[in-house]
Amino acid sequence: MTVSTSSRLRTAVVLTSAGLAAVGALVAAGPAAVAHTGSTATSSAHRPSEPKQAVATGRGGAVASVDLDASRAGIATLRHGGNAVDAAVATAATLGVTEPFVAGPGGGGFMVVYLAKQHRVLTIDGRETCPAACSPGLFLENGQPLAFEEARHSGLAVGVPGMVGTWAQAVRRYGTHRLSADLQPAIRRAEGGFRIDDTFVQETNESLADLQAFTSSRELFLRHGQPLPVGTLLRNPDLARTYRMIARHGPRYLYDGPLAGAIARTVQHPPVWKGTPLTVRPGIMTRKDLAGYHAEEPAPTHVRYRGNDVYGMPPPSSGGSTTGEALNILSGYDMSGESRALALHHYIESLRYSFADRNRYVADPDYVDVPLHGLLDRAFAATRRCLITDTAATSPVAPGDPYPPYTGCPSTGTASPSTDHEQSTNNIVTADRWGNVVAYTNTIEHFAGTGMTVPGYGFLLNNEMTDFDFAPSDPAVPDVNLPEGGKIPRSSMNPTIVLRNGHPVFAVGSPGGATIITTVLQILINHIDFGMSLEDAIAAPRVGNFNTPASFAEQAFLDTPVAKTLQDEYGQQFSVVTGVTPLDSEIGAATGLELLSHHRFRADAEPVRRGGGSALVVDPGRPGR
Repeated sequence: MTVSTSSRLRTAVVLTSAGLAAVGALVAAGPAAVAHTGSTATSSAHRPSEPKQAVATGRGGAVASVDLDASRAGIATLRHGGNAVDAAVATAATLGVTEPFVAGPGGGGFMVVYLAKQHRVLTIDGRETCPAACSPGLFLENGQPLAFEEARHSGLAVGVPGMVGTWAQAVRRYGTHRLSADLQPAIRRAEGGFRIDDTFVQETNESLADLQAFTSSRELFLRHGQPLPVGTLLRNPDLARTYRMIARHGPRYLYDGPLAGAIARTVQHPPVWKGTPLTVRPGIMTRKDLAGYHAEEPAPTHVRYRGNDVYGMPPPSSGGSTTGEALNILSGYDMSGESRALALHHYIESLRYSFADRNRYVADPDYVDVPLHGLLDRAFAATRRCLITDTAATSPVAPGDPYPPYTGCPSTGTASPSTDHEQSTNNIVTADRWGNVVAYTNTIEHFAGTGMTVPGYGFLLNNEMTDFDFAPSDPAVPDVNLPEGGKIPRSSMNPTIVLRNGHPVFAVGSPGGATIITTVLQILINHIDFGMSLEDAIAAPRVGNFNTPASFAEQAFLDTPVAKTLQDEYGQQFSVVTGVTPLDSEIGAATGLELLSHHRFRADAEPVRRGGGSALVVDPGRPGR
């Protein structure tokens, strides 16, 4: 089924102002903002840096994110009466300041929410949409697809940002604060600044050529065209002003106000630095595209696994469907009773077959008839499980037939390899004293997105449209993930909330492009099947497969005896994840939280990857309490 316009564009959306609330200081104010964007200093006025902690246990609520300032913003919001939704928005907005290469108002994401009073799970789809003028030939020139990097640093790659629309809708419908209150910590951090660390410098280097290509990005993020040194105090008064105007006027400031015009101009006429060797193509986004944006609330995916109810994001994310299908396949094995090598063999093979089905069937359901019911049906999973033997399958394996009746042990169709590119994302988990829980994954896609900062507004624009396939990989196989006007590209974001006996027990999510799916699935089986604490499940070495001959793995996994057994006894092949910087050899800096007995919480963040994350609780209490 193909339609000409997305439901996001069918109904004109009215995004009302949240108003400017009189809000007390939620976090300590930094030094006064200086007069121009991108100001740096070595002043000691900023409060001293404190070490991140990867685990925190206590009462009153919890937050885990990749950044200490962002987690603090969420905790401060909880302490001032905000709920888990407010805390997620405050954390995300602050990440737009302190982690601008992976977050900010120029991006989008997916939010999964458990509402304690209603005893239900909902989702908010705040993913970016392709401008109305998009067509399947968006990334073709002379009939040939552009190279990924050529497409990425162009206006063509920019999707209509969904981040602010998500924040506004989440807070308006499910928060206890106004959006204006939830933005205050981010405003103060943008004004006061933050100290650049090693990870920030590494992220700058990841996309240095792209940042150098745009005058606005050079001014904000570089010094003499090079990365800012560790320890620099980076202030962003332009972003503070952007957030302040959104707080005052609501999301309409971005979607139908001055910022809409600035975004459209930047996309159509990129602020190219005359010395760049890069070819920067203009984009096609208009103010009308921005005015038509609307965040949606599709029903979550749901599967039962070992007595747990696992909820995730439906299409256009492939996170919930692929993880759900893999769990259904694995439910036929005694994962906790098998040897670890056999259990991980089954895990890898479940991914091989689930990704074959993901690549063939999952896309924007407003444009493609996604057989979601079949993909999540245990009977269909049985037809995939029966293909798994004690020897690794030869990839790419063919997709199955997720349309009932499911019979026999078929392997039908032609295999479609994954064409996913690296994605630099972040995940936030929050919980409050009322029992509400949020898992929120958001991104601007690649590190620094397009590399293009909106002049005078202090944030980078996404390159999410490169998540579309540029051209069909096989003319004989329908490609469900080609660009169209208003369409959302397939995503791998996978925020997940797990309930048991009707009550939330833990939440988890991760960055990492398609490795988001493998990371979340591996954490789930580590925690549920292997009995690891969530802390250990997050820290464990990663391995995964996208329906490719060799599975990818971190070196720490390949150094284990179980990896050798998988190679020698089960025929698994591995390729080690390597790269120019330490960030390139890491898979999934995940975050999670657990709801413990006696109204206590345990927040868990990554201890090492991407410099480690930050886990905080409202009231840590006395040591040992």
